[in-house]
Amino acid sequence: MVTLVTGGTGFVGANIVKDLASNGHQVLSLDINGPDKLLNDFLGQAANNITFIQGDIVDAGMLSDLNEKHQIEKIVHAAVYTVNREALEIERSRDVVAINLEGTANVLELARNQRVNRFIYVSSGAAYGTALSGDQMMNEETPPEPENLYGITKFASEMITRRYGQLHDLSTATVRLSTPYGPMERVTGHRAVMSVFHDWTGRVARGEGIIAEDMDQGRDYIYITDIAEGLRCVLDASELPHDLYNLTTGIWLTFQQILDGVSELSPSTKVTRATSTRPKVGGENYSRGPLSGHRLFSDFGWTPRFDLKSGLIDYIQWRSDSGYLD
Repeated sequence: MVTLVTGGTGFVGANIVKDLASNGHQVLSLDINGPDKLLNDFLGQAANNITFIQGDIVDAGMLSDLNEKHQIEKIVHAAVYTVNREALEIERSRDVVAINLEGTANVLELARNQRVNRFIYVSSGAAYGTALSGDQMMNEETPPEPENLYGITKFASEMITRRYGQLHDLSTATVRLSTPYGPMERVTGHRAVMSVFHDWTGRVARGEGIIAEDMDQGRDYIYITDIAEGLRCVLDASELPHDLYNLTTGIWLTFQQILDGVSELSPSTKVTRATSTRPKVGGENYSRGPLSGHRLFSDFGWTPRFDLKSGLIDYIQWRSDSGYLD
């Protein structure tokens, strides 16, 4: 089967592409950026089942040309402008709307023309915004209240995806991700702010000390391999009982818990405690509580494989094997 993945050379997209190509899919990876050495090394043998196409989802003409040249059975739409700093949101407001809304509409039109069997929109817990207080778990019935352009455009794209499916008889679903970490997270033209996992594992890989700030902050982090596998579960399901799924561990991790995990694996790493003088990491609203993954388990029996320790072990090993020290 031929599956198109948009944003296929980015952090989340690269892991989706590798997982699908390793599990029976012939993958078309569409991204404004072409593959680099780090990505090619990461993909390994899976690259034999991947065709890279360089193009911009805002360019409707490019997607029309893609429609003429390829027969596509499924689409995973993961291309997005990830904006998690207000200064960047102010500077690039128009680009956020163009990529996250117009781009989604263009990819859905491709899906309509191709009559694809399944269209998955990769969304984010940011769509919930501050729907509930920080100590409340959010399930798919929680009314979204996104408060920034990123969350607003993600939620709007979810609604556009749902309506396109209804109008054009397409099997569509949205998967909302909790916060990812793991291999291939790196600065790109559409992702500029890195996670605390990226920072601290990089310091371990470089033999540097860790500066520990804001240790009571946290997030419902999920290892990127679990995200790729969970998305494939929804993509390849014979039937979809629902058209919206959270993809999460459902577990809130504080920076202190993450630091404890890193220190256990690298006890020689020096840790310096510091008083924060900067905004919250990623500019994210840390009042959002964890997502609930019950629906995905109930419908398909899917649960994540990686806990914090196994995720850190795998991530640090990839850092070492790949030589990625940034």
